Amino acid sequence: AAARLAAEQEVENLSGLSPNPEKDIFVVRENRTTCLMAEFAAKFIVPYDVWASNYVDLITEQADIPLSRGAEMKGKCGTNESELELSWLDQAYTLKLFFLKEGHNTSRGQEAFWRLSRIQFTYDTSERTYFKDAVSPGKHTASSHRLSALVTPAGKSYECQAQQTISLISSDHQKSVQLLLSEVRLQPFDIPADFVFSEEHKCPVDQREQLEETLPLILGLILGLVIVVTLGIYHIHHKLTASQVQIPRDRSQYKHMG
Repeated sequence: AAARLAAEQEVENLSGLSPNPEKDIFVVRENRTTCLMAEFAAKFIVPYDVWASNYVDLITEQADIPLSRGAEMKGKCGTNESELELSWLDQAYTLKLFFLKEGHNTSRGQEAFWRLSRIQFTYDTSERTYFKDAVSPGKHTASSHRLSALVTPAGKSYECQAQQTISLISSDHQKSVQLLLSEVRLQPFDIPADFVFSEEHKCPVDQREQLEETLPLILGLILGLVIVVTLGIYHIHHKLTASQVQIPRDRSQYKHMG
């Protein structure tokens, strides 16, 4: 148990290596081998109540809470379950990500996938950096419900540059907290080498954007090929018809043939 605990605590926050100040990089290692890597930019949109100017009615404000680059982290790696825990601003905010690997029956037979199975975000509305004059300040927990996100074939990493929004339900009067993820590259299982991601599995949005970028080029190439083929056929046809004997249509031109 002591050895396992020591392995779980072998974690590194490498966010300073990212040229994007909003992007964070986290690595979990066991037995000096990388078992979980995560790169992403994250922000939470959290609604909270404040008093109106008449101090009778309540109005809802919104806190935009970015994931801090100096976040403390913990991690757990397993064969089928992995976790990543991040906390910042003296643990006023804590984000826990839970990953699960499992098998699915498909048309090709049994195949293994991993997914983000649960998210838990704890926040303190008494913290004054992002919450101003919150009514009844205190700690709240926002959690996912039956989450199945970032679904990726086993042995691959997940990649998505586009922004994704995941809704969480808060213990604060069932308010909806939004988690905004972008520039994601993540792999919680089966990492092939130290600090090396496996082949990426792109999210549908990125795949669609990539297709939209390449489609005009493909269509342009097809159009160019059609034009070249058409000109080639016309040139061949012109040569063939030019080399054939032209029969006069005016009967008077046949006189010299007698």
